[in-house]
Amino acid sequence: MRVLAFILRAGVVVVVLAALFSYLDDGSQRPAADGARRQAQAARQEQPVDQERRPAAARRPVPQGTVTVAAVGDIVMGSTPRLPPRGGAGFFSGVSSELAGDVVLGNLEGTLSTGGGSKCGRASAKCFAFQTPPAYARHLRSAGFTVLNLANNHAYDFGTGGLEQTVAALEARRLLHTGRPNEIALQQVGPLTVAIVGFAPYPWAQSLTDLDAARALVRQADERADVVIATMHAGAEGRGNARVPRKTEHFLGENRGNARAFAHAVVDAGADLVVGHGPHVLRGMEWYRGRLIAYSLGNFAGYKVFRLGGPLSVSGVLRVTLRGDGRFETGVLVPTRLDADGVPVLDEAESAHGLVRSLSRRDFGSHAVRVSRSGALS
Repeated sequence: MRVLAFILRAGVVVVVLAALFSYLDDGSQRPAADGARRQAQAARQEQPVDQERRPAAARRPVPQGTVTVAAVGDIVMGSTPRLPPRGGAGFFSGVSSELAGDVVLGNLEGTLSTGGGSKCGRASAKCFAFQTPPAYARHLRSAGFTVLNLANNHAYDFGTGGLEQTVAALEARRLLHTGRPNEIALQQVGPLTVAIVGFAPYPWAQSLTDLDAARALVRQADERADVVIATMHAGAEGRGNARVPRKTEHFLGENRGNARAFAHAVVDAGADLVVGHGPHVLRGMEWYRGRLIAYSLGNFAGYKVFRLGGPLSVSGVLRVTLRGDGRFETGVLVPTRLDADGVPVLDEAESAHGLVRSLSRRDFGSHAVRVSRSGALS
């Protein structure tokens, strides 16, 4: 009987202690945990969702270090015989201070070539073919560029010969190039390897419209590099085409691709940053799976070749720092504009900030990139 009484008393003590601990847990610990959970949920709502794209078995160790990317849109340093003064010297001097980065990327709209036959007939009033002297490659180099995209509608303005001269001119100045079929440019940045791949809807370029092929090339790049940058020449042109539709775009009878579908496809395949150009105007920016997509950076430089005014003259330098695994760390949009001759200069009015802010909200809602008054991206 004594043993039984002892057991009963012990059981009462256990029950009382369990109730006490439960009360303490409910009364003091859970509210703190709930508050932490609420803070975490709020933080997740403030930050872009970064879904893991590789299966656990394929995850690589995160390399140390970061890579800073400076990217711009379309570049034409004049077209023979209408060339800038002094042989183009100082053409980028108004913006070169902002072309600072480990990887400095631009879309070379046209050729660095001489001679050859133009794609435009003599009687054509709506055809444009751009031919800049090969020696002008030195201006790209001195401005800070490290890689030029050749996937666009003007890279083949003077046929195979013009494209080959362009490649030779860039290589003579130790400038990387990308955008031809199956071409992956690799740049070493400290311990990090960066791959840059270009796409456009033309036969001389890596296809923008064949999404399976695009995914395959980005996967190859991802296997060879720590950070992958995809650049696309996509979308209809002109001041009325600043929005990013949810469909394939056409211009002058050409299929200019579905920019949203393409950008999402290459991010799914491993791209860490997508930089667009082609419409000749700025477009909005989107977060997709934690990666930044800038759908168009507009005209950056076009000496007496582009129709200018209003949004056609508003541009910017996208400067982004990525971690060793490609994740976004910081970013800023530096506002620039084209002067009356199409020379790039810094824009004191900072028009790019409000324009991209508005377009991003309208097109991408909760996935829009936020652009602060100073141009910071978040």
